[in-house]
Amino acid sequence: MGRLKLKSGIKVIEEEPEDCEFMCNRGAFACMVNSEIGAVLAVMRRNVRWGGRYVGDDQLEHSLIQSLKALRRKIYSWQHQWHTINPTIYLEPFLDVIRSDETGAPITGVALSSVYKILTLDMLDLNTVNVEDAMHLVVDAVTSCRFEVSDPASEEVVLMKILQVLLACMKSKASVVLNNQHVCTIVNTCFRVVHQAGTKGELLQRIARHTMHELVRCIFSHLPDFDHMEPPLANGGGSSLKPEGVGLDKDYAFGEKSLENGNGSSDYDASPAIVGFASNASMSTGSVTSSLVDQNAAGLASGKEAGNDMHLATEPYGVPCMVEIFHYLCSLLNIVEHVGSTAGPRSNPIAFDEDVPLFALGLINSAIELGGPSMRRHPKLLALIEDELFRNLMQFGLSMSPLILSMVCSIVLNLYHHLRMELKLQLEAFFSCVILRLAQNRYGASYQQQEVVMEALVDFCRQKLFMAEMYANLDCDITCGNVFEDLANLLSKSAFPVNCPLSSMHVLALDGLIAVIQGMAERIGNSSPVSELAPVHLEEHSPFWTVKCENYADPDHWVGFVRRRKYIKRRLAIGANHFNRDPKKGLEFLQGTHLLPDKLDPQSVACFFRYTAGLDKNLVGDFLGNHDEFCVQVLHEFAGTFDFQDMNLDTALRLFLETFRLPGESQKIQRVLEAFSERYYEQSPHILANKDAALLLSYSLIMLNTDQHNVQVKKKMTEEDFIRNNRHINGGNDLPREYLSELYHSICKNEIRTTPEQGAGFPEMTPSRWIDLMRKSKMTAPFIMCDSRPYLDHDMFAIMSGPTIAAISVVFDHAEHEDVFQTCVEGFMAMAKISACHHLEDVLDDLVVSLCKFTTLLNPSSVDEPVLAFGDDTKARMATVAVFTIANRFGDYIRTGWRNILDCILRLHKLGLLPARVASDAADDDPEAVSADHLVHGKPVMTSLSASHIPVMNSTPRRSSGLMGRFSQLLSLETEEPRSQPTEQQLAAHQRTLQTIQKCHIDSIFTESKFLQADSLLQLAKALIWVAGRPQKGNNNSPEDEDTAVFCLELLIAITLNNRDRIGLLWQGVYEHIASIVQSTVTPCALVEKAVFGLLRICQRLLPYKENLADELLRSLQLVLKLDARVADAYCEHITQEVTRLVKANAAHIRSQMGWRTIASLLSITARHPDASEAGFEALLFIMSDGAHLSPANYVLCVDASRQFAESRVGLADRSVRSLDLMAESVSCLGRWSCEAKDAGEEDASKMSQEIGEMWLRLVLGLRKLCLDNREEVRNHALLSLQRSLTTGVEGICVTHALWLQCFDQVIFTMLDDLLEIAQNHTQKDCKNMEGTLVLAMKLLSKVFLQLVHELALLTSFCKLWLGILSRMEKYIKARVRGKRSEKLQELIPELLKNTLLVMKTKVLVQRSTLGGDSLWELTWLHVNNIAPSLQSEVFPDQEPEQENKQGEPGSPGSVSSSDMLSASEEGIRTAG
Repeated sequence: MGRLKLKSGIKVIEEEPEDCEFMCNRGAFACMVNSEIGAVLAVMRRNVRWGGRYVGDDQLEHSLIQSLKALRRKIYSWQHQWHTINPTIYLEPFLDVIRSDETGAPITGVALSSVYKILTLDMLDLNTVNVEDAMHLVVDAVTSCRFEVSDPASEEVVLMKILQVLLACMKSKASVVLNNQHVCTIVNTCFRVVHQAGTKGELLQRIARHTMHELVRCIFSHLPDFDHMEPPLANGGGSSLKPEGVGLDKDYAFGEKSLENGNGSSDYDASPAIVGFASNASMSTGSVTSSLVDQNAAGLASGKEAGNDMHLATEPYGVPCMVEIFHYLCSLLNIVEHVGSTAGPRSNPIAFDEDVPLFALGLINSAIELGGPSMRRHPKLLALIEDELFRNLMQFGLSMSPLILSMVCSIVLNLYHHLRMELKLQLEAFFSCVILRLAQNRYGASYQQQEVVMEALVDFCRQKLFMAEMYANLDCDITCGNVFEDLANLLSKSAFPVNCPLSSMHVLALDGLIAVIQGMAERIGNSSPVSELAPVHLEEHSPFWTVKCENYADPDHWVGFVRRRKYIKRRLAIGANHFNRDPKKGLEFLQGTHLLPDKLDPQSVACFFRYTAGLDKNLVGDFLGNHDEFCVQVLHEFAGTFDFQDMNLDTALRLFLETFRLPGESQKIQRVLEAFSERYYEQSPHILANKDAALLLSYSLIMLNTDQHNVQVKKKMTEEDFIRNNRHINGGNDLPREYLSELYHSICKNEIRTTPEQGAGFPEMTPSRWIDLMRKSKMTAPFIMCDSRPYLDHDMFAIMSGPTIAAISVVFDHAEHEDVFQTCVEGFMAMAKISACHHLEDVLDDLVVSLCKFTTLLNPSSVDEPVLAFGDDTKARMATVAVFTIANRFGDYIRTGWRNILDCILRLHKLGLLPARVASDAADDDPEAVSADHLVHGKPVMTSLSASHIPVMNSTPRRSSGLMGRFSQLLSLETEEPRSQPTEQQLAAHQRTLQTIQKCHIDSIFTESKFLQADSLLQLAKALIWVAGRPQKGNNNSPEDEDTAVFCLELLIAITLNNRDRIGLLWQGVYEHIASIVQSTVTPCALVEKAVFGLLRICQRLLPYKENLADELLRSLQLVLKLDARVADAYCEHITQEVTRLVKANAAHIRSQMGWRTIASLLSITARHPDASEAGFEALLFIMSDGAHLSPANYVLCVDASRQFAESRVGLADRSVRSLDLMAESVSCLGRWSCEAKDAGEEDASKMSQEIGEMWLRLVLGLRKLCLDNREEVRNHALLSLQRSLTTGVEGICVTHALWLQCFDQVIFTMLDDLLEIAQNHTQKDCKNMEGTLVLAMKLLSKVFLQLVHELALLTSFCKLWLGILSRMEKYIKARVRGKRSEKLQELIPELLKNTLLVMKTKVLVQRSTLGGDSLWELTWLHVNNIAPSLQSEVFPDQEPEQENKQGEPGSPGSVSSSDMLSASEEGIRTAG
């Protein structure tokens, strides 16, 4: 290190040796000291007094000059480092000049400047030898500075330099060697300069105050360093030098002023606190003196305390001097006590110059800012803050000066930040008695005061945990007020502009509210998902006033504890309300809630009276004064809850009588005062001989209070009267006169209010209340420190949400500036987040309702261009974005609010501002539903503001066409008359509107509805149904109402399809809504169209996924069957197409008979509809072709439907023939199922076979009906199909004999009879070529009988069947078609009969009877002869039937009894007839 030296010639740079730096520094210091000596001497020579001394060599120079010259001679001869030189050597000459009373102000000022320079150049540090003595000398010399005043200006200069040097001492590195006394002396001296500066110039005043602030900051900035150790004594030069002790001045006393504890005057009547700052010499002419400092105010303590104080004063400075300084600063505030603190609430308690308290408050604030949390580790400092400082802050908080009030609030904010754990009750008192009191207009606070208070409150609210800690520690404590609730209500009310425009105060209160809300919202993100807190219940009685928490630092313990306490507090408040109406019922209520025991005891009732706020104090007083034994016991227990230890009698009496109203009856008064006196004497006997003395004196104080403060008493009691009245009451002796005099003046000065204020409003902090507060603060529960997790936010938000929503809404309504709008919207969003996370659905609904009002979308349109007006309305656009942002983010927790949101959506729909995909579902794959020109991912494409990209405003709204897509027009404005091109302002407004709608993402509400919680989804569906309105019977709905209903139905269908996994939740409501539409509509309209096809679409889409709901979904389609005939006819074709689509897509998913019945019914209806039959038959063909989708569940239904298509005359006969083929081919399915049934269990196979047989019977019955069709082609094809079903088709099907007999009776015989009737009774025009049909029918009969004859012959009823066949053949051969017998039948029937008889002969079923009588043989030939007489000889050429009787051998297969044959013959004839 050193300066650079350049060598010539070599051109290199070398550093000088280190010794050169030392030599230079030593030389520089010597030069500096020499120049200061020269400066002082030069100024001294300018003065005649000092200049005349140099006349001759024989005259000696003044000692001051000699010492300076001697120093000059020495400084250059010192060869050692400066820190090894005793600094007193080069400081002493300058200090002598400063101390001298012969020097003038200019000379003293220059000497002070020299000392200041030496101090600021760091020539003195802890390594300097003898630095301790040097620093002491400097402080002593400067604080005892003497000089002659020549002019005011020079005097001010000297005073400023004194301040400068003292501050430099404290900022010097060597300041740690100063002792407590010196630091106190420095502060005292500076304050005296501050006081003196009041009569000097402005500059000196400002510098003096600034120096005082810097001193305090410098001193208290070291407080954290003294937390764990005291600084060691300094030594210089490595050698331990014992510092020279500086003795205490005889007037110096070090120690803390004893704090009032209630033994002295109950008022704040102590004299101003005096810090014993002493100087070693007083200033001479022109010296600074302080009128506020009385050197005789404190004397040196004696004995042990004196020695201890001496030791503290002389040790290196630390906490003791800080305690003394802080005490002194607090004492500067006590000047208010001389003015009096008993002024009314509307008077100004600070009636003196605000300068001194403001200055003191500023210094205190600086000390707290730097001392911070370290103060809690020092009991004396903490005690000063808890009592004296806070007591004075409470008084100055009511100052009319906004400056003082602002400073008080700043100090309290700092105290909260650093020391709130120790100041729980003090903070409560400050908010209750200052903040909340001044904020009320009724207490006479000025606007400036209210504004300062509100600013302070907002600052508190910006502390993230402030409100949570107030709630946990005060609102949840039964002995404290509801500070959080009161502050929240205050902010809400203050934000309301009542009959006035919005002011800065309203916005300020809003900022506070939103700061609280945002704090809660931020805490939500700092924890795991918030779970709902379990409600608190009291299962059994336990004394509520003794509830304790196991660990106030562990949230697992204290959260449940404070919630339980809050529950108790709320129940007590309810109980108090009941008690105020009826005391007996109030106590019974508390017993029912387990707050009081089932059997009342005096202690519980007494604690209820003592700790419950809001009780009617008149009722409490009457109860306590009652002569009933229980009431007397309660009274004594009540008195026992007070702590009167070491308390003045009047103070104790004040506290006691504040809790209830003293009854008016003398006996009640006596009982109350007896209880009080007994308790007081028990705790504070002192000079009282017994409790009777306390009772008499208490009575006397009550009488004195009435005498002094009752306006009706003209002649007031004097002090002598009072003392005389209380003679000999203390056990026969007199009480000390001073004691009685003190009581007298206390009562005269402060009235004991025997009619205390009822709970309304915020009380004034009286001296007795403060004493009580200090006592309670020692016993109150520990302060609970909250962290950044939302433990109590649910309960807090539930309390403040209602007023907060109202307040933000009112400000938002009245605001005109965009920054206020933004603040309000941020508040709304934060509240929505909190409501959702804490599951407060009602709050979120209220919030949505409030916001929707500001969108202007719910207002009746009173403007010509609502879209442009919306684009120009910033507030409306911000509210709209907020509403839909909440719906998208927090929709899970919206309930009734959906109605308002849907109202807004409907309005946007009517204005044509909705994206087209709003009413579509996420899974919709219909490409026509979205216009690619206007949408990207379901949202409008916003373009630039050029006119070419903006929809023409005078165009009519473009609507999508198509049955399934009734969507709103996109981004166009409704107008009735064409007009000119829009202006740039209109284009800008329109573009803003489009951008706003884009930000809303309205379509996401519905497309993402599958993620909504079940309750919210259900409420959304109900809201859609409610908003759509109830359909009116007939056609009374206006087009606008119908459009609304259609749009709502579209949305309802969309969310239904998007929530297919939760269709069970929605289905009932959706079905009922569609049913109401279908059943109330009598003419075709868009709404019923949307309802019907929406229903079909739901079924189409959901059947594959919800098979368990398939029946219910398909049953809903029966609504289509209930359509009015006109409506059904209008939409039949489209309905059928949709049903066909449904069947093709979901046939495999329809398994129940009920489901198929609905489908078959819908298809059957279409059979006779000219437009719909083709699509219906296509669906039927899909189901029945190859039996692809036929099943036992739908077989009969499909056969019936197919029959109806075959019977239908709509379309060509070809379709009927195809239908017949479907029926005939379906019999193969029956065969297949029969085979499958055989593999099942025996019981199941039997049941299945029976069912298949019944299906087959239904099939042939259906074909029988078609055999009667008028159309020849259909009729004949039906006969062939029937024949196939009865012959080849029946293979594999297990048809029982009984079923065959039933088939012959109900199908074949009936068909033959009906055909014959038709042929005989109808004209050729009606039924063409019936002859051919009869031929086919007869062939069918023969073929079926011959196929079954071997099976049926086993039956006892075979005779009846056979005769029935013969009788039909006989009738057919005799039938006349078109008036003549049919040649074809004449030829056919004998041939068929002959073949039949030959088969029967082969099977030995027709034989001669050996027994004779009426036999089957005879009956057979009776009919055969009527048909063809020659057949017998042809079939049995060798036998004579009319001579021989044929009878089957006994036991033979064909044997029948004669009676059976006779009855069968008769039955057959009747049937044929």
